[in-house]
Amino acid sequence: GTRSAVLNTEARTVEADVLSRRCVMMRLVDFSYEQYQKALRQSAGAVVIILPRSISSVPQDVVRQFMEIEPEMLAMETIVPVYFAVEDEELLSIYEQTRAASASQGSASAAEVLLHTATANGFQMVTSGAQSKAINDWLIPSVEGRLTGLGGEDLPTVVIVAHYDSFGVAPWLSHGADSNGSGISVLLELARLFSRLYTYRRTHAGYNLLFFASGGGKFNYQGTKRWLEDNLDHTDSSLLQDNVAFVLCLDTLGRGNSLHLHVSKPPKEGTLQHAFLRELEMVIASQFPEVKFSMVHKKINLAEDMLAWEHERFAIRRLPAFTISHLESHRDSLRSSIMDRRARIDTKALTRNTQIIAEALTRVIYNLTEKGAPADMQIFTDQMQIQQEQLESVMDWLSSQPRAAQLIDKDSTFLNTLEYYMGRYLKDVRQHHVKADKRDPEFVFYDQLKQVMNAYRVKPAIFDLLLAVCIAAYLGVAYVAVQHFGLLYKMIQRLSLKTKQQ
Repeated sequence: GTRSAVLNTEARTVEADVLSRRCVMMRLVDFSYEQYQKALRQSAGAVVIILPRSISSVPQDVVRQFMEIEPEMLAMETIVPVYFAVEDEELLSIYEQTRAASASQGSASAAEVLLHTATANGFQMVTSGAQSKAINDWLIPSVEGRLTGLGGEDLPTVVIVAHYDSFGVAPWLSHGADSNGSGISVLLELARLFSRLYTYRRTHAGYNLLFFASGGGKFNYQGTKRWLEDNLDHTDSSLLQDNVAFVLCLDTLGRGNSLHLHVSKPPKEGTLQHAFLRELEMVIASQFPEVKFSMVHKKINLAEDMLAWEHERFAIRRLPAFTISHLESHRDSLRSSIMDRRARIDTKALTRNTQIIAEALTRVIYNLTEKGAPADMQIFTDQMQIQQEQLESVMDWLSSQPRAAQLIDKDSTFLNTLEYYMGRYLKDVRQHHVKADKRDPEFVFYDQLKQVMNAYRVKPAIFDLLLAVCIAAYLGVAYVAVQHFGLLYKMIQRLSLKTKQQ
């Protein structure tokens, strides 16, 4: 992207022939990567992409096309400032007037072009402030909490993880509903359900449950990386050091009729992670046959700059881990898009996926299959059922605000609310912070992520030139008229004097 932010230049649309040093305005419904590149090639002063108020009103092919373009926009370095703005009546009026002025440049007659250019209204787009600069002391926070098992100290631990941050080409517009608001919603619902089970001695299982809402997930899972380092390398006592049964990572679970268990290494028979895989298959086959389930095996590629899934952070440290998602590939553009909004979430699918995970996890922790529980027996019913209304309200809360890592610090309202929510169900809830290494930073964040742009109505320079010519002509005509009037007046005076003498 770019760190340039300041501009003071005239507005144009892509229909104009010359875009150099102009602020090029584009609507999402008319946006194409070719037009975007045209503006960059012609050294535009800035690009403003106008988004509709409701993404659900945009045709799906347009949304899909833009989501495929976003990674290329993020990867491309440019000195041209790129802005995104949500449309309103005034902005659309400015766009339409600018578009009319830009389109007129293709008229057949040069005289028509000159006349239209001279009479049309233009807009000067102006932002103020300093250029973006790096923030050196930014912290990426995460939140952890636990439910302690019953029956001794050396109990196996099941770790449940989801990253809360979102990502997209514009941080302030990155609401991340499916990726990964859905994952956090499922994590919080699992915390609620198991906290009730762990309240009573007869349903208190012999497993520790460790819940981790990680930050920096979109930046190569930096929150998880540092959390693992602190728990495995820098402490003598940690639930991650002793007996980890498996780590379950939750990612993009808010839609679709498929679920995929992503693994770096297929689980071996006889292990608890293999038992969880089998329970997932059995629960889906017997209770939710409409869901397509598969295990996706992908080895960790350490040569890549970015890891594919969050479970790979744990697998690198030799902890058994996997990620469950409705996406079959980690390269799906949905994971890094400002188009990932609340309207794209299927609440029924989210509730169903939560039930599948909760049922399979419970069957493993309580060893229900070995105890003879039938495959089609639903555990979470009646008073213990999955609460769709609660999932909806949590999703509404999560997707109502941008959650880019650059916007969330340890004192943010979002993080305090998340910590409070986890504290209602879990014990020992606390924040964990990550700060970039000053010598070799893993990430660098910048300020100036949001700007106020003013549009001033102006006439083009040629209007001033034509106005000056008209004024000069008027003054010239007036001067000549005055001169002629003076001569005529003198002649009348002379004729009058001669008449009197006669």
